[in-house]
Amino acid sequence: MSVDPVIQDPVFKARAALIGERIELKSLSEVETLATNPLTLRVRNGGGVVTLYRYGVAVFFDVAPLDEATFLAQLQPLVANPYATPETETLEVHIEAGAREGVTGGVVMLENAAVERLQVIADVLSKSTLLSLYERRVAGEFDRIEPLAAELDRSGRIRGHSRDLLKKLGAMLLVEHRMVGRAEVSEKPEILWDNPGLEGLFVKLEDEFELKERHLALERKLNLISQTAHTVLELLSSKHSLRVEWYIVILIVLEILLTLYQLFLR
Repeated sequence: MSVDPVIQDPVFKARAALIGERIELKSLSEVETLATNPLTLRVRNGGGVVTLYRYGVAVFFDVAPLDEATFLAQLQPLVANPYATPETETLEVHIEAGAREGVTGGVVMLENAAVERLQVIADVLSKSTLLSLYERRVAGEFDRIEPLAAELDRSGRIRGHSRDLLKKLGAMLLVEHRMVGRAEVSEKPEILWDNPGLEGLFVKLEDEFELKERHLALERKLNLISQTAHTVLELLSSKHSLRVEWYIVILIVLEILLTLYQLFLR
């Protein structure tokens, strides 16, 4: 494991920004690369380091706000579906040789500012910002589902369109896909395979930001929303089938009446 510090300041900020749905990292060229998995670069203007994730997160270390804004503006052409208001997460980092590494009250203590340690911090901060975004989105869906459940309990009927419910199902599936398929929120970062000595730092950061607990809570809510939408779709489908059956019965009755008319009244 490399111990060469990439940041000299003993105290600095780590700031994660979820700027869009995806960053096309393969399109980056002519940059000073410190590491490739995840992609970690030096920030040319003003100094500092940034770690980039393809699921839309940039994590800055010791980068001034103006330099961060400049970097993000340059990165904008590579961002798919950028968010108007980025989701952010901030952590203060203290460097002290021989210190016991850990996190207390939003401050992480490190022995040194080697790139591998920064990548561990970046992994946790990036996943936390992603969870924050989806927690807010799923909470909004919960607010919409509550009146639906109340109406079903009160009247036994549901008013709604299957297309709207299908859109909700699609949105929830997309959230789950991005959490599991792209960000791998519940998985340990690959950097730990080559640097097992950093697992203790990762576990402390993971506990500080409650990644596992938040991920499990989000999965439960996603499952509940999905089950509710499925149930409503089935009820709407049954209602539609019943209506079709009544149409068929009415047509049969009309045909019988028409036949009787032709037999007896003509």
